[in-house]
Amino acid sequence: MTRISPFNPDGGVVFLDAATLGDVDLTHLSLVAAPLHLYPKTTARELAERHCDAWCVITNKVLLDRAFFLARPNLRLVCVTATGVNNVDLEAAREHGVTVANCKGYSTETVAQHTFMLMLAMLRSMPLYQRDVAAGTWSQSDMFCLLNHPVRELQGLKLGVVGYGDIGKRVAEIARLFGVEVLIADRRNGQPKAGRTPFREVLANCDILTLHCPLTADTTQLIDEKTLGLMRPSAFLINTSRGQLIDEPALLQALQQKTIAGAALDVLTTEPPAADHPLLKANLPNLIITPHCAWASREARQTALEQTVGNIEEYLKANRD
Repeated sequence: MTRISPFNPDGGVVFLDAATLGDVDLTHLSLVAAPLHLYPKTTARELAERHCDAWCVITNKVLLDRAFFLARPNLRLVCVTATGVNNVDLEAAREHGVTVANCKGYSTETVAQHTFMLMLAMLRSMPLYQRDVAAGTWSQSDMFCLLNHPVRELQGLKLGVVGYGDIGKRVAEIARLFGVEVLIADRRNGQPKAGRTPFREVLANCDILTLHCPLTADTTQLIDEKTLGLMRPSAFLINTSRGQLIDEPALLQALQQKTIAGAALDVLTTEPPAADHPLLKANLPNLIITPHCAWASREARQTALEQTVGNIEEYLKANRD
């Protein structure tokens, strides 16, 4: 049953996991969201006790389920300091008259740049050369340089882009500046669109495949044993989107058997991963893993916070007498 009760802003605003935004400037938020209650992190057990009278809750990754909404009759607004809202029970929010607002476009530049950092690092064997320098291999060389790992150029390669939202479009734009041919993939089970290439054809023809699609029922484990088998042995896989897009055991096998040349991941299925996660333990020379930091430039984090402030201001303007 939908709950209807008077809007009472006196309960204030609670930020459940402020530490996820790091060293951002909270001045603007503190002025707009007074009284503001800040918590670095919130566990599932702690959630039940944290300002149940708040009219607005800010979260990045804390799970807000049906029980959460049932326990908060004064809640009117949930602000997610990210684009994805899969941590919020949207149906329960609607039933209880709660607006859910997210952030959009704040991380486009930083994720695109991280994508190219990973891409270039793989193509130019940067981790391997860095390891050799640290081990003294360069110092012991009888030549002025080391040439013991492949160094390839982007120019002339084919880049397959899966997911053509803001980030996918920006990656494609930058790629063309490098002289890369861009293949924009159609959705695997969707209707063909003009200017796009069938999904399987992209896999079979690209030198680099980069994932920028949201996590949905259709994209979960989009990259599995079958799809990896369609890729060239010389191709690289980049994922800065969601870990669940990839069947990780299948990827590990493909890297070990060199079904593909390499992979660079900023996301894993479980985050943070267990210390014995198979991809972490494998210590493969053709695998780069960064700790879900593609989105995390300070500029992007501050923009996400300012968008959140804007979402709060917009709600107050629309609902205060």
